[in-house]
Amino acid sequence: MPAITTEPPFVLHRGHRPLLVSIPHVGTHVPPAIAARLSPAAQALPDTDWHLDQLYDFARELGASVLQATHSRYVVDLNRPPDDQNLYPGQDTTGLCPVDSFDRQPLYAAGDPPDAAEIAARREAIWQPYHAALQQELARLREQHDSVALWDAHSIRSVLPRFFEGRLPDFNLGTADGASCDPALARAVHQIAQDAPGFSAVLNGRFKGGYITRQYGRPQAGVQAIQLEMTLGSYMGEAPPFAWDPARAARVQPHLRAMLEAVLGFVERG
Repeated sequence: MPAITTEPPFVLHRGHRPLLVSIPHVGTHVPPAIAARLSPAAQALPDTDWHLDQLYDFARELGASVLQATHSRYVVDLNRPPDDQNLYPGQDTTGLCPVDSFDRQPLYAAGDPPDAAEIAARREAIWQPYHAALQQELARLREQHDSVALWDAHSIRSVLPRFFEGRLPDFNLGTADGASCDPALARAVHQIAQDAPGFSAVLNGRFKGGYITRQYGRPQAGVQAIQLEMTLGSYMGEAPPFAWDPARAARVQPHLRAMLEAVLGFVERG
């Protein structure tokens, strides 16, 4: 089998303060051999966490490390377990190498989804390097600080009947039902989200945190992990062409910054 990709699987900015912001679904690169098999609708990559690198551009100013994916989640989903187990038993979800979109549309026009060998190759070429970088950066920060935090940044359409009923709150914070983060920190961040005028918030609602939050959040070992699943509409247009909206983004960024500052304050106090 030829190499899955010639592009690097991630971009990493190393900061000096004890916070790593992971953005695993912002990538849009699809290797040409895979893109050629996708349907026209899938080639538009509608399920991308659009513009989150731009939305979180202030994280570098705060001194945080930032790890962001380069490849589309349609190639391999970095927030799924390597064995593709369902993190939400009894609820619908997409897989490690998805075969359909959030709207249940087939991704592969000719009905030729990746087989086991191709899935393994994608996992080795993209998933494993991203997670190795994540682990190594957490370890580097942990060597320099008594306590560190991982913020896993996501966004999604506010209405998606496949996954939830009605309209999703704007800020969906997840700590694996308290397992990945100190409850006091979770409450503090949730309070900031709740107090944000014009926005709604929930803690450990429909989105409790995916593989990254659950795998790396170890409060007892000095690693706090929180996932934030935002609605796309809180900072951009939710319909194609999924355009960045400077006015909406400007309204939400101060609240995101306040949340990250609260996280940093908590871990730096030890």
